[in-house]
Order: sequence, then C-alpha cells, then structure tokens
Amino acid sequence: MELRCAVLDDYQSVAATAADWSPVADDVEVVTFAEHRATEDELVDQLADFDIVVTLRERVPFPATLIERLPRLRLIVASGMRNTSIDHAAAERHGVTVCGTASTATPPVELTWALLLGLARGIVTEANALRDGGRWQSTVGADLHRRRLGLLGLGKIGSRVAQVGLAFGMDVVAWSENLTPERAEEAGVGFAATKEELLETSDFVSVHLVLGDRTRGLLGAKELGLMKPGSYLVNTSRAAIVDQDALLDVLRRGAIAGAAVDVFDVEPLPADHPMRGAPGLLATPHLGYVTRANYAAYYGDAVEDIRAYLDGAPVRRLG
Repeated sequence: MELRCAVLDDYQSVAATAADWSPVADDVEVVTFAEHRATEDELVDQLADFDIVVTLRERVPFPATLIERLPRLRLIVASGMRNTSIDHAAAERHGVTVCGTASTATPPVELTWALLLGLARGIVTEANALRDGGRWQSTVGADLHRRRLGLLGLGKIGSRVAQVGLAFGMDVVAWSENLTPERAEEAGVGFAATKEELLETSDFVSVHLVLGDRTRGLLGAKELGLMKPGSYLVNTSRAAIVDQDALLDVLRRGAIAGAAVDVFDVEPLPADHPMRGAPGLLATPHLGYVTRANYAAYYGDAVEDIRAYLDGAPVRRLG
C-alpha cells in the first residue's frame, strides 16, 4: 500500500515547488492543505488516512489526545529542530517518529527590523494615506540613532538583531535570566542587571526568548507598566511571553507609543480577535520564518527525513 503524506498549512500553496519531492514520489502520495484546521476533531477527519504529516513550526499542536486518535500515523516532520507543541512521549508510546529540519535565524532577524522600522517611521500609516489620497505627512518619526534598544534574549536571533542595532548607532543592552556580563560584552552590547532596568530605560524593546515555564507571561501588566510612554515593543518570538490582555490594555490607553507583533495566542487570528483593531499595533501574520530560502530548507529536509525514515534510518530525530 502506498503511504500518504499530508503537508499542513501550506497557505501560499508553494510546498510542492519549494523542494524536489521526487526522491519519495514512488513510495508516497503527497497531499498539501492550504486551509488551517483549528480543532482536534477537524484534524482527525483531515489526517485519518495519512501515515506521514509535515507541519510548519508549532502551528498545529500534536497532543497525546490527537496522536491517540490517528492510529495510522507513523512519522511527523516539523520544521526546525525544536517543537514544544508535539507530545514527544505520546508519539514514542504510539510508535510515531518525530523529525526536524534545518532552519536559519536570518529571516526572523530581518522581519524584526522591518517591524521596528515600520513602527518608528509610521510606514503603514503614511503609505496608506498616500495611496488613499489622505493627509500628506501625519506622523513624526522616532529616531533610532543614540536611542536605546533593549533585547530580551541574546541568543542566535537576539545577537544578530543587536548587530543591526549597533550599525544604526543605537545603545544596545540585553537581559535574560542566563545572560552574563561577559557574554553581553562579547556581543558588543551592554548588560542589564534586571529586566525591570531594561524595560525602564529602553526606547525600543524586542523579545527574542524561547517560550518555556520561566518565560511564559514574562511581560505582564506590571512589566509593561515600566516602559517609557514613548517606547515601542516588538515581539517576533512567541505570543505567550507577553500577556496579551496586558498588551492590549497599554495600547488602548496609549501607555506606550506602539507595538509590533508577528505572533498571536491563536493562529490564524480569528476575524473578531481584539488584536486586529488594537490602536498603535503593527501586526503581521507570523511571517518571521516565511522566506524562499527557509521554505527550501524546511521542505527539502522534510523530503530527506521521509526518505531516511522509509529506508529505516531516520535522521534529525526530535524528542
């Protein structure tokens, strides 16, 4: 019996052409899905007849309850080499192999700066007004040169964001629970002893932390209340690091100058979600990793993972 592979959330309908699937074409029927399935029941209906699932990032959770309801499932390929939305223990219990793919930090770094610059210079407001015949110049841009950029996290992505900030002539400082003054100095940035210090003194704050027990809800009402009235927040990491209700509150009150986010508590974002109408918010639909090169890596490695699994020697295993 020919195996069947479901490629999930192929929103742009490019999965089939982003990589060469011919190495598995004789053994696997590949079916792509452009529409997101939001509930477990919908996923069970969608995936019941598939042996392999390719999923992007952490868009689709695979908890134990879902895995148990997919007895035919044998392989999950998730883009990147970390995925907290898959119950790896349940997968192992049910004989499901989980593999990852290569990924690059470059696309989210670039999007971070697209969002930060868009906020600082009112790009969306001004561009829309120009197109619609509206007011000529309605915003006054915020300067980057000699302003402070505070980074929550100085890992693979945060350190690259820091280098761009330095190139703009910004005063870059960083904080995380594990960051040391020595590591900050190596990256050429200042060390904030506490996150409170970073929030109180920064003109721009950008989040670059991994979501976990210690970082979930790291920025709540108290922390956001420490930010300067004229400051900006950028989050291209994970929505749950920032309390979403608290963020909405400070935006509605104008307590900060604005925020830019690429990640949300529910994705895709429902049409009636309050984030869609939040004042002072520049929002993009989780585009951080969505580039041609990254998709080529994701789907190219997915093909390799499937071929290796079929040959009895799985590679890039997660769990």
